[in-house]
Amino acid sequence: MNIATRFQKWRSYRRTYNELARLSSRELEDLGINRGDIASIARRVS
Repeated sequence: MNIATRFQKWRSYRRTYNELARLSSRELEDLGINRGDIASIARRVS
């Protein structure tokens, strides 16, 4: 994997992580997500 692809994947991870982290606990609960699951979800998405 070249550096450009790795950087794109990292940016996708950070974007997803940050968007989920900004949600309130209630919003996460509505989505069926625990705050502790955010990192693993972001990794799967990127």
